[in-house]
Amino acid sequence: MRRDYGPDVLAEGAGRRRRAKFPQVPAERGLVVEEAGGGGFCGAVVDCEKQVVTLEDRSGRQRVFPLTRGGFLLEGRPVTLVRPRQPGSPPAARTASGSVAAPRAATGTAARARVARASRIYVEGRQDADLVEKIWGDDLREVGVVVEYLAGVDHLSSIVAGFAPGPARRLGVLVDHLVTGSKESRIAAQVSSPHVLVVGHPFVDIWQAVKPARLGIGAWPAVPRGTPWKEGVMQALGWGGDTAAGWRRVLSAAASYADLEPALLGRVEELIDFVTTPGTSDPAGAFEDRRPSAKS
Repeated sequence: MRRDYGPDVLAEGAGRRRRAKFPQVPAERGLVVEEAGGGGFCGAVVDCEKQVVTLEDRSGRQRVFPLTRGGFLLEGRPVTLVRPRQPGSPPAARTASGSVAAPRAATGTAARARVARASRIYVEGRQDADLVEKIWGDDLREVGVVVEYLAGVDHLSSIVAGFAPGPARRLGVLVDHLVTGSKESRIAAQVSSPHVLVVGHPFVDIWQAVKPARLGIGAWPAVPRGTPWKEGVMQALGWGGDTAAGWRRVLSAAASYADLEPALLGRVEELIDFVTTPGTSDPAGAFEDRRPSAKS
């Protein structure tokens, strides 16, 4: 079954609530989580002691929280943060996405590519594919998932029909600026099915999924309506007019999942879960999920 990406953390029992179980995740420096108590504070771990953890948000503000059960959200899922390994213990090697690295990836060599699954993930453009490859490439090769890109979403209905999705041939689609009432949301509604999952992020362009602080700016500039977004950003930031060079600059600032906004992280993880659900085609055998949110 697919993971629950919503806020529900308790399951109803027979006439009473059962005590919920939460995955335990080491509070390693740089791990991005959100406080689950309703305050909405989101930040990266900068310090962890025996009973408390310190988070720092994108503006440099720090807050201290107790290490309570289910007290934090990691990619939308409630987890319990625990104190990481003591100094001297070898830390687990991780991929750029924060997953525990497979043995070959941990050695510093390229991850062995498996035979591709029938299931696929589609992203809206080449730059989206660049970013997904950089952060999740090792994970995707480990599970045999191929990422392809669309030239926009206008022809998504015909692409889905040609793909012929089914129980063992799932299709996941990542769409830019998927907000209520948009053209993208109407197209997504037309193709969604038990075998097709369309998710999106709220950003106008994938550039915005990279935290602006990583580029040395306070925020992504507002671009006037009618002005092409990338060109408007380049002009506002004084980066010149070469958008290809601008994208290389943005992509180089994203070294790991900690450099990306949570609104993108959760959506990509959701798609990977969807296309690797047990029962879908997996020529390499059972998928061992090494992502921190799956650790128990």
